[in-house]
Amino acid sequence: MATVQNTKPLSSRTVETMKPGDKIKADKGENIGLRVKCGATGLKTFFYRYTSPITSKLVQVKIGNFPETSLAEARLKLQELKQIRRQGRCPATEAKEEKRQKQQEREQDQELELGQRSSVEKSFTVEKLVELYLTQYIEDRKSPSGKVIAGARKPKGQSETRRTLYGDVIPKLGEMAANTVTRKAVVDMVMAIVKRGANVQAGNVLRELTAAYEFAIGLGYFSDEFANPALLAKSGLRQAKVKLTHQRGKRVLSDTELATLLKWLPGADYTATQKNVLRFTLWTGCRTGEVCNAAWQDIDLEKQTFHIRESKTGTERYVQLPRQAVEFLTALRMTTGDYLFPSQKTKLPIQQKQLTEQAWRMRQADTMIKIPTWTPHDLRRSVRTGLSRLQCPNEVAEAALGHSRKGIEGTYDLHRYEAECRQWLQKWADHLDSLIGTG
Repeated sequence: MATVQNTKPLSSRTVETMKPGDKIKADKGENIGLRVKCGATGLKTFFYRYTSPITSKLVQVKIGNFPETSLAEARLKLQELKQIRRQGRCPATEAKEEKRQKQQEREQDQELELGQRSSVEKSFTVEKLVELYLTQYIEDRKSPSGKVIAGARKPKGQSETRRTLYGDVIPKLGEMAANTVTRKAVVDMVMAIVKRGANVQAGNVLRELTAAYEFAIGLGYFSDEFANPALLAKSGLRQAKVKLTHQRGKRVLSDTELATLLKWLPGADYTATQKNVLRFTLWTGCRTGEVCNAAWQDIDLEKQTFHIRESKTGTERYVQLPRQAVEFLTALRMTTGDYLFPSQKTKLPIQQKQLTEQAWRMRQADTMIKIPTWTPHDLRRSVRTGLSRLQCPNEVAEAALGHSRKGIEGTYDLHRYEAECRQWLQKWADHLDSLIGTG
C-alpha cells in the first residue's frame, strides 16, 4: 500500500473519510512520522514510523485506533515517542519489551493462582467436602440475619445422610484431599460395603458422595478440568452390573421358622439390644428403623401405645402394643436412658445397619441360624403375612403395619382401626408365644 504524500497536515475530516483500501496518509510539519492507515475491515490505525537509532532500520510503533484515539491525542503521543527516540532509545523495541514483561507477569500471576488453588485443593479434604454438603445444603442452617433456612431434607433425612457419609465415607476417604480421590478408591469403598451384604447401603453411600462432589464442583471448589470420581465410579459399577438398589423382598418366615428363630435368639451372637429390636419388631410389625429410633417420650405404657411421629409414609400413627410388649418395656424402662434401644457407647439410638452387619459377621463365622437367609425387614413381612393366616381383615392388617391406603379408599376411609389393631396384634403376639410353648 503506497503512502499518500500530503501537501498539508492531516485533519480529522481526512481520517474520518478514509475507506478500506485507502492508501496510508502521512502528517506534515512537526508531526512528520505520524501516519494513519485504513484496514480491510475499515479500522483506522495511527502509528509512528521512524529509523531506529539502535538498528538504523525503518520500524513503526502503533499509537492507537481512530476514533478511540483522536488525531490530537495521536499527535501528543507522537511527541512523547519522538522524545524517546531523541534519547537514543527505540520506542518499538521498548514497546515489545514492555509487552513481553506484561505477558511474563501474567504467566507468573497464573502460576501463583494455580499454586494457591493447588494448596487450597490439597487442604480441602473429603471430610471438609462432606461437611460443606451437609451444613450448606442438606441440613437446616441460619442466615446472617439469624433466620433458619430449611435444609434439602427433613430432620430424619438430615441425620440419615450424615450417618451414611460418616459411617462409610469418612473412615475410608476422609483425610484424603478431595481432588486426589480416584474412581478406583470410590469403587473399592463401595465394593467393601457390598461384600458385607449391604448393597442398598452401598448405593446410598455412592449416591450421597456423588451429590457432595457435584455440590462442591458447582461452588467452584475444583478446577474446570476436575472430574467427579464418584460419578465415574457409579458409571463403572453400572457397567459391571453391580446391584446397588433394593430388590423387592419376598421372604416370609413360616411358623416353623419363626419358632426356630425365637428359640435360637436368646443364645445368638446378636447384642442384647439388637435382640430386643428384633423381638419388638416381631410383636409390632414396625419397621426396624422406627424401632431403632424409638424414644421413651413416644411410649405410653398406660395407654399401651408407641407414637411414631414421622413414618416412611409421612404421617404419624399410634402403634397398639400387645401385652407381651408392654411387660417387656416395663422391665426395660429401668435400665435405659432416653431411648429404648441405645448404643452402649453413645447412648443414642443404635443404627439400623448394625443389624445387617452383625448378621453378615455371623454368617461369615457360621453362627447364623440354620434356616434360609433372612433379613430384619423380612420379620415385618412375616408379621403381615401371619396376620392374614390368622384371618385378620386386610384393612386392619394394613393399618397395623402403617401402610397408607391408595386410591378412592385412602381418600374417603380415614378410620384408623386402632381398636381392631390392638385386638389383632394381641392375637399375633399370643400366636408367637404358642409357637414356642409359652402361651
